[in-house]
Amino acid sequence: MRTLNRDYLKFSSVRKTKFHCAARLGNAFGAAILLLSLSIGSNAIAGGADDQVCDVGADYSLGVEDYTKAIRLHREVVRKFPENALAHYHLGFALGMMGNKTAEIREYQRAKVLGLRNWDLFLNLGLAQLENGDLDSATDSLQRAVLLGEEHSESHFNLALVEERRGMLANAEHETLTSLVLKPGQPDARNLLAVIYFQEGKTTRASLVWRELVRDVPDYQPARANLALLGSPSEVVLGETAAVALPPAAAVKAINNASRPRLQASEIQLSQRPAR
Repeated sequence: MRTLNRDYLKFSSVRKTKFHCAARLGNAFGAAILLLSLSIGSNAIAGGADDQVCDVGADYSLGVEDYTKAIRLHREVVRKFPENALAHYHLGFALGMMGNKTAEIREYQRAKVLGLRNWDLFLNLGLAQLENGDLDSATDSLQRAVLLGEEHSESHFNLALVEERRGMLANAEHETLTSLVLKPGQPDARNLLAVIYFQEGKTTRASLVWRELVRDVPDYQPARANLALLGSPSEVVLGETAAVALPPAAAVKAINNASRPRLQASEIQLSQRPAR
């Protein structure tokens, strides 16, 4: 059976029906790493302790994707400083990238309880919960990510993903459009918008979005595949999607301090998060 291409970003749950969407912003559920230039301030950590920051070596290991070493070093940090919320967040991210999603969520929750309020913490928590099949918790976390990071297109895009999976198509459409306002031209968001239009029965709109996407990004295969399938709606099924997780900002800071180049947005790949 042929399936519509629903290729977009990080965050991923499996459905019996399919529309291809595969992409990643950052490590995400199969996303390339999108390093963010976010500052790490003491106000982001429970208690506001000025000296409560992660180990530079631990954060550097996270930034260069040496997750085994990052886990070991961050465990040392949380053992010495159990109330270091940022360290729990970074540890959770590294554990998730090594496939331990239960421990990943646990560490994110610890960081949350300790008072960490970074928007990307809630983004990654929501993505992990989504991958774990907990749509309600994922929705709550991603809504918090939008609240704390409303200026970030990724937060709206990933909330759109979970809303689409829940069948809340009006909400999904709204969040996708907001993401596109913040960052126009995103192929994955445009493809998701067309998928939503198709599910809403707006096939003319869906076709228009896909045609414009093919025109603007000729090598974006999901749009081409979906256009080809649009003529046979009886054969279209919806399916597995991937969402976008973002690495903690400390990884970026550590790399910058070491004069290492950061990954550019142009290097982001469209794929699913590595299997856990």
